[in-house]
Amino acid sequence: MPSLSLVPAKHDFFTLSPQAFDAIAIDWGWPKFRASQVRDWVYKKGIFDPLLMTNLSKLDREKLLQSLTFGDSEIAVQQHSEDGTIKLLLRWPRSTSSGQASSASAETVMIPDGQRYTACVSSQVGCPVGCKFCASGIGGVKGNLTAGQIVEQVIRLNQVMKPSNPVKPNAPGRASDAPRITNVVFMGMGEPLANYANVMSAIRILHDPSCLNLGARRMTISTVGVPPKIRELAREDLPLNLAISLHAPNEALRRELIPWAEHFSIDEILSAARYYFEQTGREITLEYILLAGVNDRPEHARQLAQVCQTLRANVNLIRYNEVATLPFGRPTSDDVMTFQSILRHNGINAHVRKSRGRDIDAACGQLRRKEMVQLGT
Repeated sequence: MPSLSLVPAKHDFFTLSPQAFDAIAIDWGWPKFRASQVRDWVYKKGIFDPLLMTNLSKLDREKLLQSLTFGDSEIAVQQHSEDGTIKLLLRWPRSTSSGQASSASAETVMIPDGQRYTACVSSQVGCPVGCKFCASGIGGVKGNLTAGQIVEQVIRLNQVMKPSNPVKPNAPGRASDAPRITNVVFMGMGEPLANYANVMSAIRILHDPSCLNLGARRMTISTVGVPPKIRELAREDLPLNLAISLHAPNEALRRELIPWAEHFSIDEILSAARYYFEQTGREITLEYILLAGVNDRPEHARQLAQVCQTLRANVNLIRYNEVATLPFGRPTSDDVMTFQSILRHNGINAHVRKSRGRDIDAACGQLRRKEMVQLGT
């Protein structure tokens, strides 16, 4: 039987740090500045087709075509809200980094606020946390997204933000004066600290001046609370914002709402949060989704105030976005205002987050869940 010639797997460009791509370019015999030119085309000019990188020789462009991919996601669903929010469901044909899925799909959202354009990105396919009120965890977690798949979510949002963009997911982009993502929050599908290595690799690529050049203070990691990883994050020497999804002011209710809460107590999480503040000087945000009649009563507000007084934190109150098939309701405006006023009366800096994109399956995981139901998976 004749031997089969194996075609080497291509590198995913968005997974490569500048140092890693520099090393590959040098191995190809390229001068180091050539790698910088490629990054400039991709991250600054928005060009993803090597054939359009006109200051590279024909041989160099062919080498890129043979050796690299510049993202391979397709936009399975795209939705635009009346308030300017854009939500994408991206699908990748290849497996996630864990190798548990033959294909991967995840949501990413662009939220506009004046000149601020925030990308809410996913870190996993599904979610292992299993919050009882959230669509992301229905069906569990299917795998981790790679660093490149995380970075690619920001790239795709930048593409669709361009005026009159026909939204051809793999078409080359072109430089323009269109708005670009200014902030990134890891608040989409998945638990970021359960995919720590890939999330941190993606953050460093997003942060690098030769890539997307996003300031660390413009990036937020939202976690249900994994104390060992919070402490590790505190030692990364990056002033990232840390948000902790608390959602309940006492241990019993939190374990009822968040199955993962059995792994780490509120006290353990708050201790790690205090360590994070001591190491970084960054005030912690406590996220609290208000569920009608479940955790939005005045007694819950008073208990939450006591929790908040143990550390430097502000509170982000979030009105629940209903999820079909789940038995939770959206709180009334009066209940939300009462809850906030109790916190403020106790000296807690509490804000109510604006509800965005309610007309386009706004809640995390809803769009992916809807597609799964339609496909019968």
